[in-house]
Amino acid sequence: MKILGVIPARGGSKAIPRKNILPLLSKPLIVWSIEAAHSSVLIDEFVVSTEDNEIADVAREAGAAVLQRPERLATDTATTVSVLQHALEEIPADIVVLLQPTSPIRVDNIVDRAIQLFLDTECDTLATGFMSHVFEWGSTENVPRQKLQGYFHDDGNVYVFKNVVVKAGRWTGDQLLNMEVPSYYNLEIDTVTDFWANEGILRRVLDGKHRSNDA
Repeated sequence: MKILGVIPARGGSKAIPRKNILPLLSKPLIVWSIEAAHSSVLIDEFVVSTEDNEIADVAREAGAAVLQRPERLATDTATTVSVLQHALEEIPADIVVLLQPTSPIRVDNIVDRAIQLFLDTECDTLATGFMSHVFEWGSTENVPRQKLQGYFHDDGNVYVFKNVVVKAGRWTGDQLLNMEVPSYYNLEIDTVTDFWANEGILRRVLDGKHRSNDA
């Protein structure tokens, strides 16, 4: 059984231009995900999927293999699933692990913990995330947050798929597994403010100050 890690990183990000190689605590954003993949003992092989030469150079300098992505899969309308399908076409594997560069905080062996949980169950799709109690204004009564049922929200940090799910062009299979993780994993980088917030969280995480607060 082969487990393939995929780090998708196109060059045409709009909200934050060149986001994937901008420095986060003096390190290019994508390098945080490359280091997380390197630290996994369960991932057999991983690649950075990109159409961008500069991103490819940064990835190679960080020790990652690069999979040249077709331009048609680097547009605003291209889906993550289509990128994973392309990776599987080039590198056959039984399980695909998606590590998005926009979720740089991966500590306490979270990648391998997610993969192991996937392997130990009958699921075909796993996502890390959290229980959300955020609802549209006016859609709920004024009740305490604890009394709202909430729903699981995937946080973009780690996804694990059986290859049949990806090959079928699906984002989720029939047997989903939600892996709730502490909130310091949950903040994706979509805006400049998210960059600032992640830097603050990373400083605490790297100092080991996160465990006493939200472990």
